[in-house]
Amino acid sequence: MTAVATRTVRVVAALIPGPHDGQRFLVQQRLPGGSRALLWEFPGGKVEAGETDEAALARECREELDVELSVGRRLWEHRHAYPDLTVELVLYGARLVSGEPKPLGAHALAFKTPAEMQSLPFCEADIPLLDDLVAGRLGALD
Repeated sequence: MTAVATRTVRVVAALIPGPHDGQRFLVQQRLPGGSRALLWEFPGGKVEAGETDEAALARECREELDVELSVGRRLWEHRHAYPDLTVELVLYGARLVSGEPKPLGAHALAFKTPAEMQSLPFCEADIPLLDDLVAGRLGALD
């Protein structure tokens, strides 16, 4: 039996603290009907050809949340193979510069503590990230 080659996508995500509570971070629930429907994840999306991670993250959050971000340092990176694709997931610290997050590209949005996130059904690629966040292994956002 031979392994099936899957496409690889680079996905950037933002760890965005709440405006009034730095212990809570923005998470979003995927839309129904698509891949990994209604699972939770950190805001972000795919990096397009010729785009930097930071530019992709700012663009995705502008398009899907209607906010402007200040993107900070890279906090975490992981590769996860789903049956249909391989995801290179990179997490950046980020702060809201302007706008109030709206679920334009998501089913729901919430600011949750890492402990509260553990009770939500997250995408498989995000589970190791969530574990490291809960354990305090990511360090400072900036």
